[in-house]
Amino acid sequence: MIKPPANPAQSTPDAAPHSWVDHAPTFAQPYLRLMRADRPIGTWLLLLPCWWGLAMAAAAGHENFYLFDEAALLAIGAFVMRGAGCAYNDIIDRDFDARVERTALRPIPSGQITVKQAWGFLGALCLIGLIVLLQFNRFTILIGLSSLALVAAYPFMKRVTYWPQAWLGLTFNWGVLVGYAAIANMLSVAAITVYIAGFFWTLGYDTIYAHQDKEDDALIGVRSTALKFGTATKKWLAGFYAASLALFAFAGILSGFAAIYYLALIPAALHFAWQIRKLDIEDGHNCLNVFRSNREAGFLLLLAPGCELAMHLI
Repeated sequence: MIKPPANPAQSTPDAAPHSWVDHAPTFAQPYLRLMRADRPIGTWLLLLPCWWGLAMAAAAGHENFYLFDEAALLAIGAFVMRGAGCAYNDIIDRDFDARVERTALRPIPSGQITVKQAWGFLGALCLIGLIVLLQFNRFTILIGLSSLALVAAYPFMKRVTYWPQAWLGLTFNWGVLVGYAAIANMLSVAAITVYIAGFFWTLGYDTIYAHQDKEDDALIGVRSTALKFGTATKKWLAGFYAASLALFAFAGILSGFAAIYYLALIPAALHFAWQIRKLDIEDGHNCLNVFRSNREAGFLLLLAPGCELAMHLI
C-alpha cells in the first residue's frame, strides 16, 4: 500500500505541471483534482466529439445560427460532466487506486476527500450538467440523458473484460450524437458513423494510456487492452486509427460532402502514423505524451467537417 502524500496538495504524476489548480484556494484544490481539472486532456477528448457532431450537422445544411452558442454550452457541459465521471470513477475504484502508483495520490485514496464528500460533489456537478443539458432541444436532452447508463457501468468493465477501452469508446464519443442532435434535432446515419469512428479512435488512445499501468494492473487483477495486446499494440493501433479515418470518410460520402472534406483528413492520418511510430509501450512518460497528443488528433479530425462547413459559409 502506498502511503498518502505528506503534502495534501501534492498532485498525481500525470497532472499538468504548474496547473492553475495549484493556485486555487486550498480547500478547493482536492475537489478540482478529483474532477481532474489539473488534467484538461480528458475534457478535450470528451468535448471534441461533441464539436464533430455540431460541425457535421451544420456542414450537412442543418440550421446553424446558434452554432457557436451550442459549442460553448457543450464546452461547459464537457468540463463539468468529465469531472463528474472522474469523481464517480474514483469513488468506485478507490481501493484499486490506492494500490497503483500513478493513482495512489488521488484525493480519495490519499485521504484528502472522504467518500461522502465525493458523493456530494458528484451530485453538485451532475446538477450543473443537467442545467446545461436543459438548454438544448428536447431530443438532445433525451440523447444526453441516455448516456448515463454507459457512464454508470464504465468503472466496472475493467473487472470483467480485457476491453474496458471499448466501453470508454461508447461513452466518451456519445457527444457526437448530442452535438449533431443539438443542431439537427435528429440523428442521421452519418452521425452514427462518426460516433463509431470516435469509438475506434478511443480504443487507440486509451490503449496507449493503459500501458502506463499495465504492471500494476496485472498484479491487482485489473484488465485492459494494453495487457491483451502486449507487444502487438502498434498493429492494433494501426487498425483502430485506419478504421476511424475510413469511417470519417464514409460519413462524408453519406453526407454528400465535397473533395475538401476528404483532403482535410490527410493531416489526421499523418498524425496517427506519427503516434504509432513515436510510441514506446515500455516508457510510461512516452505513453502519456503520445496519449495527450490526441487532443491535436481530435482537432485535426474536426478540420474535415470544419472545411466543408467553411465552404458553405463563404
